[in-house]
Amino acid sequence: MKKFLVAVLVLPFIAAPAFGQAGRNLKVFISVDMEGITGVVNWEDVSRTGKDYDDFRRIMTEETNAAIEGALAAGATEIVVRDSHGSARNILPELLNENARLIRDWSGGPKVMMEGIDESFDAVMFVGYHAKAGTPDALLEHTMSGNVMDFSINGVSLPEAGLNALIAGYYDVPVVFVAGDKALCEQAKALFGEVETVAVKDGIGGAARSLHPEASRERIRAGVESALRNLRRYRPYKLEPPYTMVLKLKNEESVYNGSFFPGARRTGEWELTYTSDDLLQLAYAFAVMRR
Repeated sequence: MKKFLVAVLVLPFIAAPAFGQAGRNLKVFISVDMEGITGVVNWEDVSRTGKDYDDFRRIMTEETNAAIEGALAAGATEIVVRDSHGSARNILPELLNENARLIRDWSGGPKVMMEGIDESFDAVMFVGYHAKAGTPDALLEHTMSGNVMDFSINGVSLPEAGLNALIAGYYDVPVVFVAGDKALCEQAKALFGEVETVAVKDGIGGAARSLHPEASRERIRAGVESALRNLRRYRPYKLEPPYTMVLKLKNEESVYNGSFFPGARRTGEWELTYTSDDLLQLAYAFAVMRR
């Protein structure tokens, strides 16, 4: 009887490579506002003339760094940060993580808080964002300016996060993570469905109950890493064209002036309506008409 020798080759288990590994790139866009940063409760906190502005400017930079660290931990190979508050010159460049590139000031184009986004990105994140105008139990809630009462596209009332997500969706890039106050996080979930959120504070009338800044940073860092490691769960946020914007303003002069924008119609005492097949053209119209 012949005997046969059987050799068994045991190979180690190799996990499928994540983005950023084995030659795969992971490019991330982070838009950062200030009203939704930990501890911010008053307009003085986010104004250059406010006595605590420099402190919250530092906290804003640190929360941005937490998002960057989470992205790097998930394998990000390229990170772009867009300063999106007020002057767009708030984040402290010297304190920002050196692995990110920073976009400062306004270009004058229609992307505004999303300046720099294009189809080359894999994911978008919002840090320090706030709820839309008129939201109860929210901190410093507004929609781009104090002049806007409501802003909707195709019947969907939107916060700034909604418009910015649509601009990302224009390039087929999903919003995967949002940090801000509790009211904003709830609005983001209602709009986007699948999205990772971190609520760093919640409103109590004009006051806020906030996490400690380090606790916020830890949650942002972990939330961003989790979102990017599960990137396939998220889909770009889109609405079907044509896009019809209904804009309700507080100022009579603004409504009158806005009615002269090409294609705009005054459809109510405080209301303007505008329709376009081009989302960026609509975003430009909004930027002009809301002033």
